[in-house]
Amino acid sequence: MPSTSIPNRRAIIDRREVAATLHGIEAEGTAALRAAAVEELRKTMEQGCAEIADRLAEKPSRGSIITRSYSFLYDQLLRLIYDFTVQRLYSNSNPSDAERLTLIAVGGYGRSELAPFSDLDIGFLTPYKQSPWCEQVIESILYTLWDLGLKVGHSSRSLDDMVRMAKSDLTIRTALLEARYLWGDEHLYDEATQRFYAEVVEGTAQVFTAGKLEERDARHERMGDSRYVVEPNVKDGKGGLRDLHTLFWIGRYVHKVRDLGELVEHGLLTAEELKQFRKARDFLLAVRCHLHLISGRPEERLTFDVQPEIAKRMHYAERTGKSAVERFMQHYFLIAKQVGDLTGVFLAHLDEQYGPRGRRFVMPTLRRKPRKLNGFTLDRGRLSIPADDFFGEDPVRLIEMFALADKHGLEIHPVAMRQAGRDEKMVATIRDDPRANALFLDVLTSPRDPETVLRWMNEAGVFGRFVPDFGRVVAQMQFDMYHHYTVDEHTIRAIGLLSKIESGLLKDDHPLSHDVMQKLVSRRVLYIAVLLHDIAKGRGGDHSILGAEVADELCPRLGLDAGETQTVAWLVRWHLLMSATAFKRDLSDPKTIEDFVLAVKSPERLKLLLVLTVVDIRAVGPGVWNDWKRQLLTDLFEAAEETLRLGHKHQGRDSRIDAAQQALAETLGWPDADMRRLVKRMPRAYWIAENEETAAANARQMAEAEEGSEKLSIATEPDPERGATIVTVYTADHPGLFYRLAGAVDMAGANVIDARIYTTRDGMALDNILVQDPLGGTFDDPGQLQRLQTAIRDALANKHKLKERLEARPLPRARAEAFHIEPLVLIDNKASNRYTVIEVNALDRPALLNSLTHALFQSKATIRSAHIATYGERAVDTFYVTDLFGEKIVNPSRLKALQKRLLKAAASPREDEKEAA
Repeated sequence: MPSTSIPNRRAIIDRREVAATLHGIEAEGTAALRAAAVEELRKTMEQGCAEIADRLAEKPSRGSIITRSYSFLYDQLLRLIYDFTVQRLYSNSNPSDAERLTLIAVGGYGRSELAPFSDLDIGFLTPYKQSPWCEQVIESILYTLWDLGLKVGHSSRSLDDMVRMAKSDLTIRTALLEARYLWGDEHLYDEATQRFYAEVVEGTAQVFTAGKLEERDARHERMGDSRYVVEPNVKDGKGGLRDLHTLFWIGRYVHKVRDLGELVEHGLLTAEELKQFRKARDFLLAVRCHLHLISGRPEERLTFDVQPEIAKRMHYAERTGKSAVERFMQHYFLIAKQVGDLTGVFLAHLDEQYGPRGRRFVMPTLRRKPRKLNGFTLDRGRLSIPADDFFGEDPVRLIEMFALADKHGLEIHPVAMRQAGRDEKMVATIRDDPRANALFLDVLTSPRDPETVLRWMNEAGVFGRFVPDFGRVVAQMQFDMYHHYTVDEHTIRAIGLLSKIESGLLKDDHPLSHDVMQKLVSRRVLYIAVLLHDIAKGRGGDHSILGAEVADELCPRLGLDAGETQTVAWLVRWHLLMSATAFKRDLSDPKTIEDFVLAVKSPERLKLLLVLTVVDIRAVGPGVWNDWKRQLLTDLFEAAEETLRLGHKHQGRDSRIDAAQQALAETLGWPDADMRRLVKRMPRAYWIAENEETAAANARQMAEAEEGSEKLSIATEPDPERGATIVTVYTADHPGLFYRLAGAVDMAGANVIDARIYTTRDGMALDNILVQDPLGGTFDDPGQLQRLQTAIRDALANKHKLKERLEARPLPRARAEAFHIEPLVLIDNKASNRYTVIEVNALDRPALLNSLTHALFQSKATIRSAHIATYGERAVDTFYVTDLFGEKIVNPSRLKALQKRLLKAAASPREDEKEAA
């Protein structure tokens, strides 16, 4: 778009006025002249940039006009620099034919899409090999730009060089495709343009198109192949600016279009789609400009720490259930989805033009031809429609198209997807149609690939229209570091995982879940529960309760009976119960299992809840699922199943202890006297909590330590099944032992995830601590383990000021400071028959566990076990504690003081600093 569309251009830069000032500069020598000119140009540039930034603040969504304004500013500066160089520094009143020079803008600058800190991509063209005069001018111009602090991408080529390099390098060819005349010899520029199209572009459209599409696919894979990652790359991510550029490049290369509007003339986009293209570009460019200005550098990733500030600058306000930043990001993802839709349409036209008859362009061929397509057609192996009014004749076809695609393993033609997108509003008329609901249920519960087909349905807008509650969570992100995807993407991924577990594709990862799924009474109940488990997020209430209400309404419409509906609603209501119990409670405490079983009530619900929990966790994002979580869920499932199977008549505590002691005696093979001594030393809780393998290792360690008169014994044993390393510390018990151990583990670069803490009857401490690396993997490198042992010895010897060293460490997750989590301390005396259970929610940070355990020590509370979970930036630490006499803490004033002390310990030191300031 021409710079004339920029209002009040002279307020940005008045070239005539600046040229007059430069003309009046008097200085001795070339270097002094250029230095004086740089100072004038710097003032002009800074004033122009400040003016544009003010305009962005006034109209924060007008990205296109802002990027054109920056381009206009630098156009004028370059023209001033060029003129000053050839008139004052290296004047040449009678240049020869070889001394002609043209300055061009290429790449993003050629498109007039300059963000505040974008590189200035320019090219110098000469007719032949560079003359000495041209070399002097080019060098002087570049030095001037560098002195102004600009990052310049530049090339200097003769016309022959330009043609040769453009032929061999796709990146150079793409940059030149957008070349724009800036200043200098116009005839030379025209000659360069003519040669570029005649010698480089002519006859190579198909090769260029294929190359750009391959480039795009590789870029998406590198960036995380989803347009719904919660820290998207505005420029290179899926649905970002580069996808729009790719469409325009191809249109320009194939049809030589000079302006977006010409894409409509060539039938590549409709007028409405062109409007969407411009709207998407405007929004994405605005976001990019804000991102640059906030970061003070050419930052392209929309990270958590900048999202709230951009939302504020772009005037997004809070709404019930949604913060301003979540509303901004939802708008962002909807725009990214729109870009994806436009890409599909574009590909359809390319396919028509370049796809040879009988096979598809850049896509695999179909192996078989389905017979019954109910009026739908096949176009080069893809499901298509015979006419534009095909959906209007029978709107149920909008659902049937996806059911047929699933049934026959077909891709859907982009033209049919485009038509479905246009007709999506018709879906509202068929929501209660039994045929439409049966077809939708067929897709959702498909034994083939429901994830892919549901994603297509979502991209066409049909999914959200047919299930309006799902439409409300399309493109909705949650502003935290735990959830990697938007709610709709998370849900569709979870359904895909469920299908893979059922089919056996993930049997090795989830043998228990796969086995359970083969025994379900109603598999469709599970698929619908996965669809609905997060459907009520962003409504300003408990999404589990609100989601259960959605299930009560939707399930009968989908054809479920009353019993199935009740089960789905229960699963949605309690879909977080199993993970909360497994990760935040002590599974060796019988009361934990009793309470869980009391809530679940039936073996069928238990099976359904297990699989729902597994796919929900795995679909959160990469690295969230690990072996430790698998082990905890398996332990809880097996304990609950046994209790349900035996009708709540599980083994009594005494018989369980006797059985554990007998099994250990057989494993160790010790003399009776030694075994009796061990049994007498250990507290009764130990025999319930520890498995036979751990108890045997503990017994051997204790015996060896006593034999060698060791005051401190440390053993580390990686446990691949649990994906963690068990660290056992045996030493004389003393107050504050565990908080020092917790700090030492943190200093060694490990994370405590579970701890069982015992005091023998003769005053020795035996602590079994499970640790992982910061990424949730087994902490098992020999160097790491040695560092851990050294850190524990130093901490217990009080060699270092542990708290100060821990607090000086960086946050465990980059950008966690962007989040504020109000510390929460919950004290529950009903969750256990023997212990007071304390749950602390806080921002995860170094020294948190050390601070909390130190606060418990100061409160004279004895920690019996600790269970540590992190959800992105949020830490949830649970402690089972007693008073010094081994009893629950029940005194109200003491509980209040304990809560106050823990709240203070949970608060981030950085928050305290802010309050003090």
